[in-house]
Amino acid sequence: MFLLEFLGQFLTLNEFAVLAMFGVFIFLLFRGIPVAFALVGVSLIFALIAEIFLDPNRAAFRDIIEFDRTGIDYQRLQVLSGRLFGNIVKNPVLVALPMFIFMGLMLDQSGVAQRMMQSMQKLFGGLRGGLSLTVMLIGIILAASTGVIGASVTLLGVMALPAMMAQNYSKPIATGTIASAGTLGILIPPSIMLVIMSDQLAISLGDLFMGALFPGLILGALYITFIVTYGLINPKAMPAPPQTDEVGWDVVKEVLLAVVPPMFLILLVLGSIFAGFATPTEASGLGALGATLLALFNGRLNYKVLKEVSRSTLNTSGYIVGIFLAANFFALIMRRYGGDEIIQGYVLSAFSDPYMIVLFILFIIFLLGFLLDWIEITIIIMPLMLPIIQGLELAVPGFDQVRDPAVVWFAILVAVTLQTSFLTPPVGFALFYLKGVCPPGVSLGHIYRGIIPFVILQLVGLFIVFEFPALTTWLPAVAYAD
Repeated sequence: MFLLEFLGQFLTLNEFAVLAMFGVFIFLLFRGIPVAFALVGVSLIFALIAEIFLDPNRAAFRDIIEFDRTGIDYQRLQVLSGRLFGNIVKNPVLVALPMFIFMGLMLDQSGVAQRMMQSMQKLFGGLRGGLSLTVMLIGIILAASTGVIGASVTLLGVMALPAMMAQNYSKPIATGTIASAGTLGILIPPSIMLVIMSDQLAISLGDLFMGALFPGLILGALYITFIVTYGLINPKAMPAPPQTDEVGWDVVKEVLLAVVPPMFLILLVLGSIFAGFATPTEASGLGALGATLLALFNGRLNYKVLKEVSRSTLNTSGYIVGIFLAANFFALIMRRYGGDEIIQGYVLSAFSDPYMIVLFILFIIFLLGFLLDWIEITIIIMPLMLPIIQGLELAVPGFDQVRDPAVVWFAILVAVTLQTSFLTPPVGFALFYLKGVCPPGVSLGHIYRGIIPFVILQLVGLFIVFEFPALTTWLPAVAYAD
């Protein structure tokens, strides 16, 4: 009781409840509780608390503590099933989610990446830093054709890391290159994160795909520039091989034959969206079919591969949808406590300048990325920030074609920020995907040191997109222009 009276001097009890929900959720995560179970458990507990303290038959409780009316009781929670069924099960945009996951996993099995690695090694392997450059270019191509982080990081690690170690590459620069190249798939379309953002922010998925293309390519260009520059400044970290074969037209032809199939798949998926021939959901089906045909043409398609890819697609989709359902439950309870108004009030009171408010939100999301996965941040935090962004007078050019250009710009900024969550401990999944395939002698310490310059480059890319918002809205406007 003394604690409640003490906290009451600084917070309303509803504010305390909202902060406690986040605190208990993060505590359960660090205790190893699965994300979906933690979200549902916290939601049920705080729904019970609200029902107890709002029950007029429990006057003794109300003498001690009284929340504002939340409208929470277990009878009213029955509406949750209808809400989830309407928002998720019947949502045509989310149909693209398993299709893009299937496409990425099938492309992983098709042998395209291995073929690109072998041919590009012949083309760039003789250069200082040539292996790092090869990994980055393959990462960009895979990002634009898969959008699945785990598959890209693991595949690049298995293919490239042994060769880089054999060529005496610095362990931090080798692991940092692979981890950062693999995470580009979360930004460069088609991206499963952008699919979920489109649903949560109620904006066009085509706008997000087109808006993310330039920022993703800018990040890739920053990475490549760093690799080339670092190789010149510190040649011992990325030595050239002692002997290499002469590069001729045969090697160039081999590279083209390796690169053209995945580039055609990219054109099939993104080109059909940008040209208006297909919706993103329809294009995801084309991508899944295209990846399957690539596996067939390369002689990699059989019943075992199809079974494994289908099962992995089901597992990954189920994992994401499970968190999606649990996070919606969590968000419902939090909003019943007035979480929307409380959090928005905190954010809006921090600064008066609208652009400083945007930077403040990005800073919060960057910090949350150290603790939470991008799925929870996208589903819980993004809808809370949407009314704030819509209420700010942000001069984001829409070129009279893009609906809600400020929201599109903000979504891409958040996507770039959340990309760092894959590279920052303790929840940086890319780091642990890579550690799982590292040869002996490569530690997490090497990986942590290696990602530092790439995280800094991501922040540079974030600054560029922040300063030049037209990078995110010009391409969608051109696609819609008459």
